[in-house]
Amino acid sequence: MTNVKNSTNVTESQQSICDWAEGIFGPVADPRALVTRAMMEMKELDEAVADRDLSEIGREAADVMILLYRLVDQFGLDLDREVQAKMAINRARKWSAKGDGTGSHI
Repeated sequence: MTNVKNSTNVTESQQSICDWAEGIFGPVADPRALVTRAMMEMKELDEAVADRDLSEIGREAADVMILLYRLVDQFGLDLDREVQAKMAINRARKWSAKGDGTGSHI
């Protein structure tokens, strides 16, 4: 019999991730703790990128996303919807490329 809590066949969503995290870590006392932790995970992601460690890049990027899902959930927001809305804004803007794969809007 498969233990659903530990199954890798679960399709995750913001809700399932947040439910899991609250069950494991408890409720969020201060959402800024999630920001601080996400910044730590970003540092780990930066190190993985510097090392070109593909498996670690994936895991650290996932850690960041998990924390972001939980963060926006604290404010009643849906991260996937927020990304869709922001991309609509971004697509309507004019951009200046910086030549390093990034840029800024004009």
